[in-house]
Amino acid sequence: MPLDHSATVPAVLARAADAFPDAEALVDGDVRLTNRQLHADALAVTRSLLALGVRRGERVALWAPNSARWITAALGVLGAGAVLVPVNTRYKGDEARWVLERSRARLLLVENGFLGNDYVGMLDAVVVGERGPVPGLPELAHVVDLADADGGNTSSATPWPAFLRLGATVPAADATARAAGVREDDVSDVLFTSGTTGRPKGVMTTHRQNVRTYLAWSKRTGLARGDRYLIISPMFHCFGYKAGVLACLLRGATMVLQQVFDAAETLRIVEDESITVLPGPPTIFTTLLDAPGRDRHDLSSLRLAVTGAATVPVALVTRVRAELFPVVVTAYGLTESCGTVTVCRADDSDETIARTSGRPIDGVRVRVVDAARRPLPAGQDGEVLVRGYNVMLGYLDDPEATAEAVDDEGWLATGDVGHLDEDGRLTLTGRSKEMYVVGGFNVYPAEVEQLLSRHEAVAEAAVVGVPDERLGEVGRAYVTLRTAAETTPAELAGFCRAHLANFKVPREVVVLDTFPRNAAGKIRKTDLTDLDVQQDT
Repeated sequence: MPLDHSATVPAVLARAADAFPDAEALVDGDVRLTNRQLHADALAVTRSLLALGVRRGERVALWAPNSARWITAALGVLGAGAVLVPVNTRYKGDEARWVLERSRARLLLVENGFLGNDYVGMLDAVVVGERGPVPGLPELAHVVDLADADGGNTSSATPWPAFLRLGATVPAADATARAAGVREDDVSDVLFTSGTTGRPKGVMTTHRQNVRTYLAWSKRTGLARGDRYLIISPMFHCFGYKAGVLACLLRGATMVLQQVFDAAETLRIVEDESITVLPGPPTIFTTLLDAPGRDRHDLSSLRLAVTGAATVPVALVTRVRAELFPVVVTAYGLTESCGTVTVCRADDSDETIARTSGRPIDGVRVRVVDAARRPLPAGQDGEVLVRGYNVMLGYLDDPEATAEAVDDEGWLATGDVGHLDEDGRLTLTGRSKEMYVVGGFNVYPAEVEQLLSRHEAVAEAAVVGVPDERLGEVGRAYVTLRTAAETTPAELAGFCRAHLANFKVPREVVVLDTFPRNAAGKIRKTDLTDLDVQQDT
């Protein structure tokens, strides 16, 4: 199958269906789809979207776990020329409502009931006089439930079978023409990512940017036709969606899906499906290495592991290569760069793979600069900047934030701190934005601090990331209390749990009498962990 960087995602799908119609494209439990069937199912979704009047450039939100239906829905949205807006399945109602409101989504595709969550119910609000499927979101015209039952869990959601029946009124040729009319420079998706303020911002990227980025990613990692790729990373994230679904379509690899990581189930799938490729955060590999009964499974098919998003110990890389995967590579990226900036090579040493994130992918440049934006020599730490075709168009409806992130020459300020070596490999040493990563998910302290400060007993809050053997990092919150107020760490953790996605909830809450501060009165976060150690001894 000829590959080039000028295609759109619908064109990539159509090309796979034409070149390898009977090759297995997707496995999701009992569901098995060939490339021809995947293309047909995506076209059926596009027909239904046209029946609902979805126009080119309109935004369609997708709030669901990894599944065959997520993939066909996403590809159908892109085939309609609409913009895909994935929503984090761990979000609570207020978090998801912000994404839907900010993106002005016209339609929401949701798998209500996943992990017992009533997603549509979470969005309900008492808004007098508002009409539409979700009160308070007047631009949201339709909600479709991806569940199999022809009835749905809420009165405001159209069941999936009924949604597909709508498409019968639209000729297949109309949907094919709409897909063929999608342009390379059309916005393909808006993924929301928090900034230093903790408020999610919508990152806009195009079809051309994403296709070209994951051609380069798959070339560097060695993903190839015939690979069987286990997608555990959630598809609302670049790692699952772009480095997963899109990369597999580009290279003719088979996608095998797992909704939620469970080591025993992962081992079973690897053996039963002859998995060759498994990307994910380091915590997945540490868990698999020590999983009970691992030696009872035939894991000889495993070939390639791709990881990143956290510090990777050299010992882990060495052990993974010796016991699970002959090839391990690490990578670095951010949503604003289509998810990828640098990737190691398969023949790099264990030390290189663990200590660095590799070199920039083809056509992308990385620069490390000082506070005055002057380039720094090899080995010297500074802020990491990125320039190339993978840099976002900008933040949705936020030109000021876009101008702060991308300068006039196209350099993206990542907010990460690191250095380049003499061979151009990037090593990350810190995060100027104070972000930390929990099991592969970014957490921004400001968002958690804002929530804790809303508690009636809390005077002030500061949140930091601390090392964790399994997840890489977890959150630790420090609070001071209002005069005469009483609460407990357990109560504050429960307060966070009720309002935040689970990965954002602090693992520990420490109550202090006062915060350490600098001369300007700002909290010195770097002193907090030392302060806690002194208190405990």
